[in-house]
Amino acid sequence: MVAVTSTSAYSAYQGYATSYATSTAAGRNSATATTATGAASAQAAEVVLSDEAKAALAERDLAAVLADARAKLETLLREAGRTTPLQGGKLALDLSSLDHRELYALSSSDAVSADEREAAGLEMQRRLEAALAGPAAIARVTGDYTNLYKAAAAYLDGLGPEERASADWKAGRDAVTEGLKQLKSAPGTLPDAGDSDPVALYLVLVESRETVEPVSMADLAANTRTALDRIYAEARANGKLATFNRATTTGTYVDLSRFSSRALSAIVLDTSGQFTPTEVNAARAALQQKSGATLLAGFQAASKSGDPTAFSQNIIAAFTSLSDEERRAVGWSDQLYHAAMQAYASTSKLMDMFGQATGGNVGPGSLASLLGR
Repeated sequence: MVAVTSTSAYSAYQGYATSYATSTAAGRNSATATTATGAASAQAAEVVLSDEAKAALAERDLAAVLADARAKLETLLREAGRTTPLQGGKLALDLSSLDHRELYALSSSDAVSADEREAAGLEMQRRLEAALAGPAAIARVTGDYTNLYKAAAAYLDGLGPEERASADWKAGRDAVTEGLKQLKSAPGTLPDAGDSDPVALYLVLVESRETVEPVSMADLAANTRTALDRIYAEARANGKLATFNRATTTGTYVDLSRFSSRALSAIVLDTSGQFTPTEVNAARAALQQKSGATLLAGFQAASKSGDPTAFSQNIIAAFTSLSDEERRAVGWSDQLYHAAMQAYASTSKLMDMFGQATGGNVGPGSLASLLGR
């Protein structure tokens, strides 16, 4: 049986409470609007599960989920050479390989340390913020909050059954539903959906610069250096040579794709000189493959949407979902962001002009029909 503490209900909302209570009014006046994109959410979470895997996860009871989470966390700590996932009250360990239910089990159990509970709660909040970050950038362009609230609804609906059964989750989900209801008549006005509204809370935290900080590049570099050294040592113990050549038949292949984009970025940037040129090149190749997959997903989603501005919006969202270090590591300059913004603005203007010329407002659906799609 898993013991659940009385203070652990849906940590992602708890982190918002103090800031929201003191600055809601200011946040509503200055917050920006957004549109959600699937590509940005995928980039932010970096956890992709098949339908079969999702079904298998859903069948586990919370005790089994907690056991798996503790085993994974112990492995991550051992590979990183750490005894705690926190340092100075901040995340010092990449927890992106844990799924939502595993994080919730850790955050709500008295069978783990206080640091582990806090780290799991911070990672839960970070993921919610990451899921909204890209869409928030789009709203600054579109001035429409509707898709942002839809993104929040999709994120909340994708959480585990234990979280969805909590009072905090229900309050947040009800607030999102109320927000969507209000947006039907006023899409450009931030809804007044109450203190449990996760979107309004997120926007306040962004305004006050109080969002959860991801694991620092310095910590990621140290963790990854330790993990690679362990892989090399294990290969030597087995009488093999560690290699980044996937086609090797005699060595031990080191698959860097299992590391998160931020961990790979820490290798590529190598600000402390901890990595060899071979490691940096291999990390760069793995990172480019991940970023390429994100762009491809954004393009494919846009081509199916019938909205000429969709790809530009997806680029803006994906760009914003990355940290400055990740953008530098993958080679995404500010020029890419500005080009996407210009493309969105010019396409939107053309659509408006075309609508005026044809006597009506041309939206994505009607334009697609005119083009024979």
